[in-house]
Amino acid sequence: MLYVIAEHLGFPGLLNLIRYQSVRTGGAVTMALVIGLIIGPRFIGWLRVRQGKGQPIRADGPQTHLAKRGTPTMGGLMILTSMSLSILIFMDMRNPFVWACLCVTLGFGAIGFMDDYDKVRKASTAGVSGRTRLILEFLIAGVASWIIVGENGTHLYLPFFSSVSIDLGYFYILFAAFTIVSFGNAVNLTDGLDGLATMPVIIASVAFMIIVYLAGNVKFAAYLGIPHVPGAGELAIFCGAIVGAGLAFLWFNAPPAAVFMGDTGSLALGGALGAISVVAHHEIVLGIIGGLFVMEALSVIIQVFFYKRTGKRVFRMAPIHHHFEQLGWAEATVVIRFWIIAFVLALAGLSTLKLR
Repeated sequence: MLYVIAEHLGFPGLLNLIRYQSVRTGGAVTMALVIGLIIGPRFIGWLRVRQGKGQPIRADGPQTHLAKRGTPTMGGLMILTSMSLSILIFMDMRNPFVWACLCVTLGFGAIGFMDDYDKVRKASTAGVSGRTRLILEFLIAGVASWIIVGENGTHLYLPFFSSVSIDLGYFYILFAAFTIVSFGNAVNLTDGLDGLATMPVIIASVAFMIIVYLAGNVKFAAYLGIPHVPGAGELAIFCGAIVGAGLAFLWFNAPPAAVFMGDTGSLALGGALGAISVVAHHEIVLGIIGGLFVMEALSVIIQVFFYKRTGKRVFRMAPIHHHFEQLGWAEATVVIRFWIIAFVLALAGLSTLKLR
């Protein structure tokens, strides 16, 4: 909105700074952070009153988690509020990529909200059925993928190779939708400890802030041998809004958490990162940068697969962060070490920009 106003006025005086994506990215980070910190206390108080018993805790989970019973959930609403306001103010809303990513973020957030609301209402860890959730997620991701494909084609680019791609045709829409849905659920599975999912999402967002900015710049893209996607640079501001909103939420989610983001936040943030990676043609690199989330999802898949066939468990408990808790690691130890892993993987993902 601010960009359109400044453009209409001819970018006079200080408003000339608004034309630069780097300035608007910094503004988005700051505004989302400030809004989140301001609305946080009242928002948490409102959730506590409305939810009563708060987030249901798994009876078969780590016993140390039982002390968290009563902590309000749906804190993702706070993230989405501060993030959306920042996006509306600083982004060029005429960019179709913005609407595709917003479609996924808010759509997945709505699905997560329905699931959280159902759990709180029933005081149960079972919310909306998995099948219903997946159908809705694929519908939303499919629409977003169709919008993205209409702007930047159906090629899947391979990391470590300069300008090497495979044209998947219309199958690419299915692939893109799968990427968005799978990453949304991977982040959702990771959100099991205080601050565990939030900081890795922030780290991944910073990494993709760099990637989309470079992909959107024809000179940088040509120099690095990565696909140039006109308009993708605008999503650096989107990533900045995620970072600011995520930092504000982490202020209240740091151990001991005053609020949980719930599926409302984790599905939305994971889906947003998936959509951004599709826009930038860095879907495979997302698997590296977001390797922590991939590891968490794979641990659940492996656990279920082997238990159904052999009756034995590979991990003491899944997702894998609970496995380390069962080994005796303190919650804070698991969280900080996983943050370190997320940071290293983000650096590894960024290195693919030059290793071509």
